[in-house]
Amino acid sequence: MGAFPLLLLSLLLYNLLAFGGGLAGQADVSALLNQGFVLKLPSGDPWHFSYSDVFIAFSLCLLFVEMVKATRTGRAEILNHAFSTLIFVAALVEFLLLKGFATTAFFLLVAMSLFDVVAGYTISIISARRDMTVPGHEP
Repeated sequence: MGAFPLLLLSLLLYNLLAFGGGLAGQADVSALLNQGFVLKLPSGDPWHFSYSDVFIAFSLCLLFVEMVKATRTGRAEILNHAFSTLIFVAALVEFLLLKGFATTAFFLLVAMSLFDVVAGYTISIISARRDMTVPGHEP
């Protein structure tokens, strides 16, 4: 389970909305994501919260878990980084080439996927460097 990149859940959810949005009564995924609700804050101000905002908040939580997982060094984490790279490439291709994926929510998901790849490899390298000490050559 450690090799499973959690941001794939967000990508799969978006793909389900994009390709199966007609099942939810919306043919356009951006129209579906822009729907939402209003929360009344204690200050009395209304906060317009769209489904796109919920989607991004959920994805940010998954990204946080991915960053925590990146601190481990092991085979599962190396596989996780490789899968994360493939997921980023697939998401970038979807964003650039497929209809229904040119939304801000999906762009932010692609950016989070890129951040997951770069930060994951960087954190793993730093963690591995700390684990590997050579006598007389400590940093």
